[in-house]
Amino acid sequence: MSLKLPPSRQGPVAAPRLAVALKYDRQGAPTVTAKGRGAVAERIVAAAREAGVPIEADAILAEALSGLELDEEIPAELYQAVAVLIGFILRSGQSPHPPAA
Repeated sequence: MSLKLPPSRQGPVAAPRLAVALKYDRQGAPTVTAKGRGAVAERIVAAAREAGVPIEADAILAEALSGLELDEEIPAELYQAVAVLIGFILRSGQSPHPPAA
């Protein structure tokens, strides 16, 4: 399961300034799999939408996660914030953004 941050799960929004992709395979802590600003952030979000990966807007969490290295597990300080996000996605039972046709 992968998570992408931001933009919002509430429909069209302005282009993201920052995006961070997380991977969580239910073993260990989630890891950062991609991150970027500007055009790179836009490509991360576009790839998530195309793949039907859930997208969530949380600028503060994205900023905190952007300081991590690629393939680095999230630190214990971010467990609660990321757990809330993962819990929401798991409870919803579906991706807020279906794959692009």
